[in-house]
Amino acid sequence: QVQLVESGGGLVQPGGSLRLSCAASGSIFSINFMGWYRQAPGKERELVATITNGGSTNYAESVKGRFTISRDNAKNTGYLQMNSLKPEDTAVYYCNALIHRDGRFDGYWGQGTQVTVSS
Repeated sequence: QVQLVESGGGLVQPGGSLRLSCAASGSIFSINFMGWYRQAPGKERELVATITNGGSTNYAESVKGRFTISRDNAKNTGYLQMNSLKPEDTAVYYCNALIHRDGRFDGYWGQGTQVTVSS
């Protein structure tokens, strides 16, 4: 069984930084695609950033220049470095991964980690 576990969320003041981690565990051959999404109260879940197994990245316009997505393939772990945080970044952040195991690709979600930006 595969699990994605996020960590690193918390309360931070505007202008501050946080680093989220997403660790995949279980019988995994490889991770093809990883992404971070977020959902604020009363809003739909939205894409924040994605990274392929080759390292190509994509960002939502609202976070470009402030957030950086990365991954450590040896550790089956993805990261989201968030700098210059704003109150509108407050949301539950979810990790998503397309994982290759047992000869097939399946998508998995983590349980989410709360990020609150407030003074």
